[in-house]
Amino acid sequence: MGRIYNFSAGPSMLPEEVLRQAAEEMMDYGGSGMSVMEMSHRSKVFEDILERARNILRSVMGIPDSYDVLFLQGGATLQFAMVPANLLTGSGKADYVLTGNFSVNAYKEALLFGGKEINVAGSTKDENFTRIPRQDELTLTPGADYMHICANNTVFGTKWQYIPDSGSAPLVADMSSCLLSEPVDVSKYGIIYAGAQKNVAPAGLTIAIIRKDLLADPLPGTPSMMNYAKLAGKGSLYNTPPAWQIYIAMLVFELIENKGGLEAMRERNVHKAKILYDYLDSTDFYVAPVVREDRSLMNVVFRTRDAELDAKFVSESAGAGMTNLKGHRSVGGMRASIYNAMPTAGVKHLVEFMKEFERVNG
Repeated sequence: MGRIYNFSAGPSMLPEEVLRQAAEEMMDYGGSGMSVMEMSHRSKVFEDILERARNILRSVMGIPDSYDVLFLQGGATLQFAMVPANLLTGSGKADYVLTGNFSVNAYKEALLFGGKEINVAGSTKDENFTRIPRQDELTLTPGADYMHICANNTVFGTKWQYIPDSGSAPLVADMSSCLLSEPVDVSKYGIIYAGAQKNVAPAGLTIAIIRKDLLADPLPGTPSMMNYAKLAGKGSLYNTPPAWQIYIAMLVFELIENKGGLEAMRERNVHKAKILYDYLDSTDFYVAPVVREDRSLMNVVFRTRDAELDAKFVSESAGAGMTNLKGHRSVGGMRASIYNAMPTAGVKHLVEFMKEFERVNG
């Protein structure tokens, strides 16, 4: 069997160019005589990989010098706890905007910090998270230590199309499923974090971009491995880092840079998403529940009007050279995750399958 179109929400497809280069360098990276998976993280050759990855990411995203870039472990889920552990050190108050399951999980994690005031600044739960709250719907807490959002909601297929005004509180954003898909004004955020397994690298790496004035003493009792300042002080080498994932991330950063940067990524992703959304808007056979102005470019959710047909769709799509189109267990239906590495041909192949499935089952 050849390569298939993998529409998984994560771990997702990786660029074929990156996979080929990694395969070529698997046994011997850069004349070192060993794989990146074997070399010491304290060696000069790996430190060069780490520094190159950091520098190219800074260049591609336009990260100001006033921010530090950390390569961490634990996934975005660990960041749900690390953010409050490091930032709830002033008023002890924080605002969370709930737009899907991961923002809800982050909120629940913050609630575990006893004696703190964790507020819901906005939520679209009553609308089944089919849209993003408007700025005038947000209720900000005076003096909050930060406000947290999930920039792109993988399960529900929505995305913040604007950067919310968080007042004097630093804005913290989980960008796990949209990082590197389009340009970002990093200066508008206090912290950006992302699990790498969507647009960047294999699972096991987390990227955190942190404004340096926020690298301060965390709450008492915070473990060293959750202390941003300590991790930054060691240059992401406090312990053995996920070396292979950082290497793959470096290759992905290089590829993005060589293909025109994030403006080119956005143009390509808008084009891919339009192909799929245009078809969904042209038919009554499929339902696309997300409010149009809040649609994600990365995760397109849809369904038929019959759960049995949805199951049939998922089953038959596998036989047509596609996989992982089943929607998240909490919402059902289908979900096509069309991250950077998904080629336009894959989206067109999906649409042609959808048309034929409608013809036969409509």
